[in-house]
Amino acid sequence: MPSRSPASRTGRPRSAAADAAILAATRAALVELGWSKLTLGDVAARAGVAKTTLYRRWAGKNELVVDAVAELFDELELPDRGSLAADIEGVVLQFAAILARPEARNGLMAVVAESTRDDALRDRIRTLVVERQKRLVLQGRARAQRRGELPEEPDPEEAARTVDLIFDVVAGAVVHRALVSGEPADEMWVRGFTRVLLLGLAGAAEDSVDV
Repeated sequence: MPSRSPASRTGRPRSAAADAAILAATRAALVELGWSKLTLGDVAARAGVAKTTLYRRWAGKNELVVDAVAELFDELELPDRGSLAADIEGVVLQFAAILARPEARNGLMAVVAESTRDDALRDRIRTLVVERQKRLVLQGRARAQRRGELPEEPDPEEAARTVDLIFDVVAGAVVHRALVSGEPADEMWVRGFTRVLLLGLAGAAEDSVDV
């Protein structure tokens, strides 16, 4: 009897087109239905796939929503606007614009709430959203160092802690502004936030007085 091929042993490979359709359908459902009314059956119908296709890929609704929202944050890019301050303002405005989208707002708030009692879900959010977007901090920091705007950090562990801290400060402030306080993260707010981030409270206060 002939041996089975690797493909036949592991099943059909995942279809990138099907994955893309499912994640797009999930975001559409988040806009129209919100997280609480979203079902895998509705997503499957919108994507034109069998519900079993979703269950083979995702353990449940929360995991699916994390993946769908993570794709939105992958759209973020760090612009080169000539200075560290201008670069920060550019990426923060992009971040705020994504959070203003109902699919991001509805999905992110829901899965973060669910993750408070689900460690695996929290790890998924950390891996697919937080860790992936730290690339922006790494890029911006390296660019600013090349310009001479930031000092080099020869200690890798200290550098990693700095990256974590920068990400936490930026993401925390913007998420709170957009999703908790519900106030606009507009250009004026972003400019003030960037000044505080770069100069600290005392430096920002002095800078505003000089202006």
